Amino acid sequence: MQAGLSVPARTQWMGEIQPLAVLIISSIALLIIGVVMISSASMDMAVETMGNGYHYVIRQLMFAAMGSMLALVSVNVPMAWWERSGWLLLGIGLLSLILVLTPLGRTVNGSTRWIPFGLFNVQVSEVAKLCLIAYLAGYVVRRRDELLNTWSGFLKPLVVLGVASALLVIQPDFGATVVLVSAAAGMIFLSGVRLSRFVPLIATLVVLGVVLVLTQPYRLKRVVSYLDPWKDQFDSGYQLTQSLIAFGRGEWTGVGLGNSIQKLFFLPEAHTDFIFAIIAEEFGLLGSLIVLALFAALVVAGFVIARRAEKAGMPFGACFAYGITLLIGLQAGINMAVATGLLPTKGLTLPLVSYGGSSLMISCVSIGILARIEMERIDKEKQGTNKTGPRKRGGARYD
Repeated sequence: MQAGLSVPARTQWMGEIQPLAVLIISSIALLIIGVVMISSASMDMAVETMGNGYHYVIRQLMFAAMGSMLALVSVNVPMAWWERSGWLLLGIGLLSLILVLTPLGRTVNGSTRWIPFGLFNVQVSEVAKLCLIAYLAGYVVRRRDELLNTWSGFLKPLVVLGVASALLVIQPDFGATVVLVSAAAGMIFLSGVRLSRFVPLIATLVVLGVVLVLTQPYRLKRVVSYLDPWKDQFDSGYQLTQSLIAFGRGEWTGVGLGNSIQKLFFLPEAHTDFIFAIIAEEFGLLGSLIVLALFAALVVAGFVIARRAEKAGMPFGACFAYGITLLIGLQAGINMAVATGLLPTKGLTLPLVSYGGSSLMISCVSIGILARIEMERIDKEKQGTNKTGPRKRGGARYD
């Protein structure tokens, strides 16, 4: 007999690695990495601008605690509530995108994306993305036949998505628009819509994207600097070149925690949009790959949860899980691609890692929802097993 595990033993061993455990472990690991790296990346800037080197890390710890509580709350909210509250969530999402454009909105660096709420500002795009994905998941389930078989059923959710995207572009928040549209389109595609229906949609989105880039000088400068950042390394290409320098300094194992040079006012937004570059500088290629692997594990766990929910007859939970996983995965992928120069610069945070209350708390809520979907699936399977009882094949009982 060949040494090693038999096929049934290997299958049983692989079955012990549950997506829920992977989801929780990878999320907690990324959260801890985020707090540690924000402490490292922001301390010098906090001393200079706030007079307290621990200003940002204390706030991030507060956000992490609030996010953990919200995750526990979302774990205890049944999927049935999210499904029947689709119109309410759509209203909240669109209303928040409208309110930020009123005098209630706060403008930072030319973008009006936040509404002040006492101790912190709420970035409305983070709330709106989750609300819209929840609504669209409900639509896919309610109108599945219409969605799959008619153009009108396919276009109706796109109208809602178009309104939300227009409100995001006005802020302007082009990065959030890309993430929302891509995640929504991916969720609708995974629901079973034919790829041929997406061809005109993709062509339209490409044309609109080109128009948005060409009509806004700052976006055009970003694209030009992305193609050759070293051509204007002290102006339009400054952020990207400084990020690439951070990656170069990190080499294989990094310069060590706290020893980054780029965070000393060379790399703008070092503790927010470009924290992945500081991770690469201080922990090198090895540290970068660990973070990448943690996000990959989180995304795979999310897709496994969605697929299992689909097989268990939970269509809304499956669609919602696909949408949430795509939101997290796309935003993380775009952030890391921007930091490494694979995509033009966009103002997107790295989920669970970057500094920012709105992004962190909504990410925690999203993780809690994914956990709830898997827990409901497990409960459903247990109830089904209890009702049917043990089955037999060839005289041998098996569960």
